Formats: sequence, structure tokens, C-alpha cells
Amino acid sequence: MNKKPAFMQSFNRVFFVIFILLVMVAIPAAEGNSGGKHNQAGNGCSCHYNSGSAPTLSENFPSTYTGGQTYNIQISVSGGVSGSAGGFNVVVDKGTLSTPGAGIMSVSVDSSGRSATHTTNSYRSWSFDWTAPSSGSGTTSVEIAVLTANNQNGNNGDSWTSTSVSIPEIPPANSAPSATNVEINPNPNAGVGVDLVAQYTYSDPDGDPETGTEIRWHKNGALFSPYDGMTSIPASETSIGEKWKFEVRPYDGTDYGTLVMSPEVTIVDMDSDGDGVYDTEDAFPTDPNEDTDSDGDGVGDNADAFPTDATETSDQDSDGVGDNADVFPNDPNETTDSDEDGVGDNGDAFPNDATETTDTDGDGVGNNADVFPNDPNETTDTDGDGVGDNGDDFPTDATETVDTDGDGVGDNADDFPTDASETVDTDGDGVGDNGDKFPTNPAETKDTDADGVGDNADVFPTDANETADSDSDGVGDNGDQYPLDPSESADSDGDEVGDNADAFPMDATETLDTDGDGVGDNADVFPTDASETLDTDSDGVGDNADVFPTDATETLDTDGDGVGDNADVFPTDANETADSDSDGVGDNADAFPNDSTETLDSDGDGVGDNEQAESEAAMQRNINTIGVVILVLAAITIGVVIIMRSKADSNPTSSMVKERELQSAAAGVLSEMALEISETTPTVTNQWTDEAGNTWRSMSDGTTFWWNGSDWQQV
Repeated sequence: MNKKPAFMQSFNRVFFVIFILLVMVAIPAAEGNSGGKHNQAGNGCSCHYNSGSAPTLSENFPSTYTGGQTYNIQISVSGGVSGSAGGFNVVVDKGTLSTPGAGIMSVSVDSSGRSATHTTNSYRSWSFDWTAPSSGSGTTSVEIAVLTANNQNGNNGDSWTSTSVSIPEIPPANSAPSATNVEINPNPNAGVGVDLVAQYTYSDPDGDPETGTEIRWHKNGALFSPYDGMTSIPASETSIGEKWKFEVRPYDGTDYGTLVMSPEVTIVDMDSDGDGVYDTEDAFPTDPNEDTDSDGDGVGDNADAFPTDATETSDQDSDGVGDNADVFPNDPNETTDSDEDGVGDNGDAFPNDATETTDTDGDGVGNNADVFPNDPNETTDTDGDGVGDNGDDFPTDATETVDTDGDGVGDNADDFPTDASETVDTDGDGVGDNGDKFPTNPAETKDTDADGVGDNADVFPTDANETADSDSDGVGDNGDQYPLDPSESADSDGDEVGDNADAFPMDATETLDTDGDGVGDNADVFPTDASETLDTDSDGVGDNADVFPTDATETLDTDGDGVGDNADVFPTDANETADSDSDGVGDNADAFPNDSTETLDSDGDGVGDNEQAESEAAMQRNINTIGVVILVLAAITIGVVIIMRSKADSNPTSSMVKERELQSAAAGVLSEMALEISETTPTVTNQWTDEAGNTWRSMSDGTTFWWNGSDWQQV
């Protein structure tokens, strides 16, 4: 009787050992640590035996850095142990390491920002950002270690390598300029018909002058490229309701400043001159004194002396006849000239005789017909000798009236009646033969330059080298390269096109500039397009309109992300350019850009949602298996109790006490077993992310954990 309790105690111990062994068989063996340790790069991957051939490490840390600039770093390892498992560790002594988010590319960065390592051993390439230290920090040192693993959850059979990198700083050479006070004049509204003028203030910390600043206009939210680089939009390009703005990126010849956008200006129908008539209805929108032009002659009705007569606008002499119809618009006494002799009818003594207007001597004979218009005593000269018939002793002898010089030759026969030294003028040029260089040539008397051509015929009478100017351009034929062309006289560049017609008179390779852009047609790739001259990449799109002027494969960047539409997998999405795993989700938004089976990591633990769901399902299967084991053990325990009860002595009271002790012991064992199981297999009951971006978990055992970027920490 006294031995049974000891027997029961021995049974309980054996039973518990069997139970523990069954539980150990039911639960899968735990894997080794798949995440890396921080700040280990200097020692390499020394926790692993370095077996086999050394792997190859690849990295893209910059050879030099600019203070404060962020660089995307790619680390990869190849060769070494076959497979895809691996790890890395990076330590920098300056700057800050970071990732776009927890677990991105399976990378964890410690709280100091100086160490980065892997969070899972499933990859052999990793990506993270390095923000360089501020200017003046000097050379940065980097330690890198990479590992290729055999994925056997141990440290045997792996291989690793390490290296060091020194990155000197690029001293700042130039400070970028800035543009302030960026606005359009007028603003915020501009009347239709008013030019838009871009205004801004340029400044440069280095005092560099402005050169090549970029200006681009936007109309209704879209780029308007025809006026790129220009500071104004003519009124002819604007319409009511349009919204205009411009962007400016200042340039000092070395660096571009920050792109600045002006406030938007709306084109409205306004009353520019304040006369109460809207510009679109006002024939003179800038003249407060005019708004109507009834006859459409360009002169407002208020200022138009003849507002309904398109042929007339003014009457300067106020005689009631418009200036256009008034032959004498400035003479209120005259309006017509019937005989068109230039003398108004009112003042014309002979208004219908175009040959006569005046009778000075009042003898009834017009001055033009009166041989002696100022002599009322004479009107005719019958013999035409210049002496009126009334006073001519020889009125019918045209050859003679007087011999003034007394040389024996009558004045009329004497070519020089007052000059006794001359009587004959053979050529009749008014110069006596004695003093005439060309006595038989009535057209000439002198030859000043002694070139054999008389001064009258000589266009250049004082220049012995020139006599003629065939095209009358003021340049003598001998010195004129185009003697028959009055529009040209020289061809400076010798290209057979005269300087006046040559758009480039000093350049023999160019003569025309069809589009007027200052570049000759021969050198201009776009000779009829004033906005373009060059096509550097020969893609048929001018450099000004080509977003990628040196890349023949690209011309457009629709989403403005710096990657051309042809190479951009997402040409309309500025946040994405590549889809490395071709799963339809861009690399930036894809938590696993190189794994087409995963895109999300909702809890930020470095394990994709698809893989984590399968892991949690496996855990639930293990819990179910343990439940079955508990039921089997419970049945065994009940059977043992029945057997022990049959062996109890005949004393009923003693048997009942023993039975109760057995039942209590069995219940205690089952309770302890249940407690052990519940304590070793807590499950996630809830998971959430707070406003600060931290991820939290509530467990079935009442504990709470948060994700620190590389591991779950209990609160």
C-alpha cells in the first residue's frame, strides 16, 4: 500500500519524459539565424568557415562624393558557393545609410545609420542609400563583407570575402544661382490683346553673371514650347479663358539653380482703357476716347471728321471737303484744280487752261504765252530775236538787233556780243571756241581730271580712274563688282552673292537665313524653323524640342522623371521607371523588386506576404498535431488509472483516496502539459501600423512586440 504512491510518482516522471520527446518530434527543428549582424564588416564574415573558392564582390560606391548628396548603392556577390543564399555587411565612418522603408531589398540599417546588413539570407544582391557627409568632412572609409551560403542553416561550407573603400570629397567649385520674385506682368489677370511679360530677379552667391537661363511657358497646364527661352508671349498667342504661367531655371554658365514656377495668370476680357467698353467690343481698347469705327477706316468716330465715309478722316483746312478729296487740304480757299496745273480754280486766272494761270502785266495774255509777261507794252516777237516787235528796229530779222561789243558782228550773229575776244561757238555750248576744250562737242567744255572725257559726260569729273556709273548706284563701273545692278556693288566674301542680298556678307559658306534665326541655311538643320538649328543626336527632332538632345533613342519624357519614354517601363508614372522582376509592379513600389512572386511586406519584417501566409499556416498545422498528441496521452493516462484502480486493496475508503490521488496526479500532468504547449507556441492575434509608421503585434500569450527595422522587440 505504501509503495503505490512512489510507483505513481515514477510513472508520472516517465510519462512526462515521453511527452516531452513526442513534442520535440512533433515540432520542426528551428533554423539558424538568417539575418546579419551590424558593425561586422571590418572582421569579414568570420562566424562562417571560409570554404572553397572565394566569391567576387561588386559595389558601386562613388569614387568621389559631393557633401550632402545621396547615392543609391548596389552590393552584390557572385561565384563562391553555388545557390542563391548569401549576406552582406557594410560599415561607413561618415555619412548616413538608409533604406526607403523597413525591409526594402531585405536590408536593415542600425540606429546610428553607419551599419547596414541583410535581414534574410535569400538574396545575393542588395540596395540601400548612402547620404554623404556635409562639405568639409574629408575622405570617407567604407568596410564591406559579403557571403555566399549553402543554405544548410549552419556555418560550414560557406565562403566570404571583404574589401575596404576610400571615397575622397569633391570640394565645392561653384554655387548655383537662384531666381526670385518670379511673376508674369500683368497679373493675376491679363486682358486679351495684352502681351505677357516674364519677370524675375536673378542672383548668384558667387557673383556670376546670368547666361543661358532656361525659360519655359505653360498654357492651360501644358508646356507651350514655341516660346521656350523667351521672356514674353505676344497678345496674338493668347485667348480669353486661357491660364498662363512660366518656369525659370537660372544658369550661371556652370550650374543650374532650382526650377521656380510663376503664379498663374488668367486671360480675361477687360476694359483696358476704362471707357466702359470691354476690349473685345472696343475697336480701340487702349484709347479711352474711342470705342467705335463706323466706317472701318482705322480712325475712331470721335476723331473722324467723316465717321461714315471710309475714304475720309480729316479736314485740316475746315472747308468741308475731306483731305483725301481736297486737292489743297491745307488751303481753306481752294479745293479743286480743274485744269490740273497745280493752281486752285479760285486763284487761277485761267482755270480751264492748263497752260496758263497768271497774267502779270494784265494785258490779257497769259504769262506763258506772253513773250513779255511783265511788259504790258509787248506781247510778241515776230522774228524771235528777243526784242519785242514794238521795240525791235528789225522785227522781221531774227538775226540782228544790236552790236554791243563793237566787233563788227551784230549781237545776234556774234556768239559773244559783249566779248570782243570771241565771236564763234562752233558747237553752240556757250563757250567760245577759243576757250572750249571740246569746240565741236556742244555737250562738253571742260575736262577737269584730264581723262579725255568731258566733265558733263564724266560721272566722276575729278576722278581720272572713273567715268561711268551704269547702274547709278554712286560707285564707278571700274570699281563696281556689279556695274549693271544698282542694288549691289561689292561681294566681300567672294561667294558671287552681293553684300546687300547676302545675309552673311563676310561668310562665303552662307548667303541665306530663311527662318531668320541668325544661322545660315547651309549650317541650319532646320532652315525653315526659327526655333531650331541643331539636331545633335540626328533623330529628326531639334535640340530645343528634344528632351534628350544627345540621345537618338529618346525625345520625350512624359512623366518628367528623367528617363525617356522609350526606356521607361512606366512612361506616365514619375515614381516608376523599371520592373526588374516583370510582375507589373514598379521597383520603387515593389517590396521585392527582384522576386516576381512577392510585391508586399505589410508588416515590414522582410518576409513577403505570400511567404508569411504559408509559414503561419504551417504553424497552425503543428498546433493541430500537438492537440492530437495530447488526446492520445490523455487516453493513456485514463487507462493507467483504471489499471491501478483494479489493483487497489479491498478497503473502499482507502481505494477511493487512492483513486482521487491518481485522478489529481493525472489532471496535474495534463495541466502542466497544456501549459507547456501554450507557453511555447504563442500566435499573432493582431497586427497594426501607427501614425508614426511603426508596426506592432499583439500575441496570444498577452505580450506585445514592435518592429525596430531588423527584428521584433517585446514591449
